[in-house]
This record gives sequence, C-alpha cells and structure tokens, in this order.
Amino acid sequence: MGSYVVKRATRLSGTPHSIAAGAACGVAISFTPFIGFHLLGSFLLCLLVRGNYLAAAAGTLVGNPWTFPFIWVAIYQLGHALLGTRAAQMVEHWDLATFFVKVEAVFWPMVVGGLPLALIAGLATYFPLVRMIAAYQEARARRRQSQRGLKAQRPSTDVGVP
Repeated sequence: MGSYVVKRATRLSGTPHSIAAGAACGVAISFTPFIGFHLLGSFLLCLLVRGNYLAAAAGTLVGNPWTFPFIWVAIYQLGHALLGTRAAQMVEHWDLATFFVKVEAVFWPMVVGGLPLALIAGLATYFPLVRMIAAYQEARARRRQSQRGLKAQRPSTDVGVP
C-alpha cells in the first residue's frame, strides 16, 4: 500500500513542493491524538505550507488501525519522558468521575509526545518525496518530449496516387 500511495502522489498535478508538503502534512498529523480531525488538521497545515490537499488526504493514511497502536504507544511514552512524569497504570475499574481525569492523564502526554514525532515524520516524508516527485516529473516530461519528437519525425504513411 505504501508504494501505491507514493506512486499516486508522484502523479498528482502540482509542483513537487506542494505535493510533498501535502503528503508530509498528512503524515505529520497522523502522529497526533486528534482522531477524527486528521483530515481537517492536515488541510489546515496545507494552508500554512501551500501543500496539495489531495496529497494531504493520502498522507493521513499512514494513521490506520494497524499503525495507530504503535504510534499511540510511542507518543504516549515520549510525552511522559518529555514531561518528566510516569506513565499511568491501567485501572481495572472505570467510572465516569475518574474517566475525565484519566483522559487528561493520557491525552496531554500524547499531545506533548506527538508534536516532536509529527515534526520528524513530516520532515522524513517531505525531503525524500520532493526529490522523488521532481525526478518523476522531469522523467515524464522528457518521455513526453521524446514521444512528440518521434511523432514529428515519422514519415507519412499515406500512399500517393499517381
């Protein structure tokens, strides 16, 4: 699936910067705990960096049911490390009163841990992708130019009638 997304991203219309920036925004926002707002967040980031919205939507696919557990554990642990706190122990009994306290105890470390990982993931996406897209677009332009040249050089297949 990753190679499909990269292939689709290279074929989008736009500058290499806008496509790569859009994809990087989508990937970066996937490293935040704002589930349900990833598309909106990636579009808002695209406004700031002039990214491609379709590429941003594709980039958010990095966050999916298979990757979210790993992402959440990583941002939670990093958040606690950056805050200098300990990770919360799992509680066997939940009630509504303790729910909101636990959400804050989990959500805030995830926000703090998600920001640096989002930045790293976004940059790790942008730089290789902008080069790949530029190379693909240049190769595609050369290929089209050579095809146009071949069509112009072909002799006419019309048979003249004397």
